[in-house]
Amino acid sequence: MDSLRFSLRPFVRLVVCASLCILGLAVSVHAGLLGGGNQRAVGGVIIDGSGIVRDANVEEKRELAEMLRAQMDAIGGDLQQADEMRMISLSGLQNAITAAAGKPLPAEIAFLAGLQRVEYVLVDSENNDIVIGGPAEPWTVREDGSVVGAVSGHPTMRLADLAVAMRGLEQASAEGISCSIEPTPEGRRKLQQLLRGVKLRPGQNPAAMEESMKLAFGPQMIHLTGVPTDSRYARTMVAADFEMKRVAMGLTRSGVDDLPSYIAMSRNAAHGAGQNPRWWMACDYEELTRSEDGMAWKMSGNRIKTMTEQDLIDQNGAAKGSGKQDKLAQAWADRMNSNLDKLSVQMPIFGELQNVMDMTVLATLIRQEGLAQKAGLDLSVLKGDDSPVKLASYEVPRSVAPQCSFIRGRKGWIVTASGGVDINAFEVVEKQRVDDSISEKTDAKLASKSDRWWWN
Repeated sequence: MDSLRFSLRPFVRLVVCASLCILGLAVSVHAGLLGGGNQRAVGGVIIDGSGIVRDANVEEKRELAEMLRAQMDAIGGDLQQADEMRMISLSGLQNAITAAAGKPLPAEIAFLAGLQRVEYVLVDSENNDIVIGGPAEPWTVREDGSVVGAVSGHPTMRLADLAVAMRGLEQASAEGISCSIEPTPEGRRKLQQLLRGVKLRPGQNPAAMEESMKLAFGPQMIHLTGVPTDSRYARTMVAADFEMKRVAMGLTRSGVDDLPSYIAMSRNAAHGAGQNPRWWMACDYEELTRSEDGMAWKMSGNRIKTMTEQDLIDQNGAAKGSGKQDKLAQAWADRMNSNLDKLSVQMPIFGELQNVMDMTVLATLIRQEGLAQKAGLDLSVLKGDDSPVKLASYEVPRSVAPQCSFIRGRKGWIVTASGGVDINAFEVVEKQRVDDSISEKTDAKLASKSDRWWWN
């Protein structure tokens, strides 16, 4: 009898919902652009009161995009131009947030003046400030409700994610930041029992078994650590995890020619019984570069890397890592890593994950290196319990109904996909090297500081 194996890959695109939930935060009691809206609806899914997700349809996505466009103020002045390094004063940003309390929060604050990523972190002790810098663009709303740079198509960074990263450092230190969406051991056992009695006739289409497999396997459960489970940050991790699996298992096209599915790459390969490739995404940064005095820092790297190993499933349905890699699974992970820039434009959720990783590394660097103390800067507006920045609370994603698809290998049938997201910013910050040349570029930028909270 063939060994029949399975793959359950729910589709989830957790972007941001309309109004308050779109931007993930509010200022004081008057949210303006950020207020109201159906908190169950997000860019790719609907989440019910029990935390169960389903696909959002085309009309729901269109309504989300239209609401965002209608409520955003127009981009004006220098924000209409892209710049290779836009500087943002965290002191000035906090002042702008405080000034907006009780009024609609401008989109330029919610989207951090169009910042695309964080490349530089500078301590300006003369002005009691920390300044961050990186490329920036005017932003636009895609048809699915994603907010992206009008030039690159990469998602725009958000104040809401920065606030979560700044406030969650103690929790992240204690628990680690992670997301996993996994079947239950009971579900695996029930599916194993079902498959023991299955004999496929030559040419029989296994798709006929899909509904019975779904029923046996049950929902996949969502597990989150290190960040508030009702935050936009948490939803970004969940969405990225599922989109990665959908691409790997051929349930959706990546939109990148050089990134086929793992399923396509593994056709007719031998798959041994009891082993399943697992993929997860982790931080991918080069060593942080700093000046000798620790007042100027540079962040570089891909931000994300996809990793893989084989899972072993025991007779009780429990999964554990084997420490071994499947060559084809590793080849697929390598392709995803080498095509990440293109992929984050085709599927913005991966760019969103890059952005929250940047925010988390930034917040961790400020804490671990005592940058706020060096600057003499009080960051309580961004991270304090009494801050006027009030984070939106979403329905917590708890589970996803499974979807099944199949492929015939030389030794059996399809491979299970599982995995997650692991953000270890503390490890990133520990790896440093000294290079005083970074101050040559950043000193001129600090000297050109303007009266507003951002400048080119």
